[in-house]
Amino acid sequence: MAGSEGPLKGIKVLDLSRILAGPTCTQLLGDLGASVIKIENPATGGDDTRQWGPPYVKDADGNRSDLSAYFMSTNRNKKSVAIDITSAEGQAQIKRLAAQADILIENFKPGGLAKYGLDYATLSPEFPSLVYCSISGYGQTGPNASKPGYDLMAQGYGGIMSLTGDADGAPMKVGVGIADVMCGMYATVGILAALRHRDQTGEGQQIDLALVDTQVSWLINEGVNYLTSGDVPQRRGNGHPNIVPYDVYETADGHVILAVGNDGQFRRFCEFIGHPELADDPRFATNPARLENRDALNAVLRPAVQTYATATVIAELETRKVPVGPVQTLDQVFATNQVAARQMQIAMQAAPGEVKLIGNPLKLSRTPVTYRSAPPVFGADTQAVLNAENPFED
Repeated sequence: MAGSEGPLKGIKVLDLSRILAGPTCTQLLGDLGASVIKIENPATGGDDTRQWGPPYVKDADGNRSDLSAYFMSTNRNKKSVAIDITSAEGQAQIKRLAAQADILIENFKPGGLAKYGLDYATLSPEFPSLVYCSISGYGQTGPNASKPGYDLMAQGYGGIMSLTGDADGAPMKVGVGIADVMCGMYATVGILAALRHRDQTGEGQQIDLALVDTQVSWLINEGVNYLTSGDVPQRRGNGHPNIVPYDVYETADGHVILAVGNDGQFRRFCEFIGHPELADDPRFATNPARLENRDALNAVLRPAVQTYATATVIAELETRKVPVGPVQTLDQVFATNQVAARQMQIAMQAAPGEVKLIGNPLKLSRTPVTYRSAPPVFGADTQAVLNAENPFED
């Protein structure tokens, strides 16, 4: 297939980031064909997440490697190079790589790289076409710029925890580091936009991204609900602030998701549960009415749904074209034929042995993503990269 090496083949990424937000971005760029050199600190044994286990990959003899599952989740299609940026030699090595790079991405505290001469203000005059992406907790400006930023703090500061969890429970974070992941996604978009500008003008620029800014941005409807009404949203568990019924309901043998998005679907749902009269009740006939009378409606719906098995609810409502779905555990997720058909689980050969990874969701018809190299053990490519005339070449 034409372009099968990826749409970003030839783009060179110098990755000084670690943990999750930056590596999410650079893995995505790598999947799309970019060459990524990951710089790791020899004093700490590399990216902190190499120690965020178990589980770890073990070699044929059962020995633990430094490939934790956490590290592997965002570090394929990269070369690992150990460089001490605190040394003059290390700084010179970074500048040599930056001279050939299209993109540099880092997630040090604002100003943290200035003492090494690796900040944007220092590098941009020497490398004016370099796209330089800086990720931090609160951004390069503002009263909190100097504060450290972690996913949990961003979820708390940015408001998503106040919206997540049971109505009577404690504020709750999302089950994965979603603030980091979404920041990495925004970083990817910003980098691609900056590359477009660079290709048109020859001019690089700095991209300033904050975990908190991106988390605030994906408050989406709840954020604008507040800005429009002035009313602070309340936690509703799995309930939707603007649609009813749109929630998780207990069944006779588990749980099911109902997402009844319009009045026609509501009528068909009511017919299934044996309460067709609800669709004509003025308290429930329209979505605004159902929102106003949420508790009264759920007092009827919950016991009604609970009389059916999960499989029955799903089958019957799918037949009636009412949005419905299961609540699956991860063993169920990765056993589905949908995950297999969409190649959302992949296997790669790493240094210690085969590893299983989550696939990339992008399905490009002409330039598909590629999985060229498994997550590397620490420093695996140091000598090859530092001794190469063209270090970014695969």
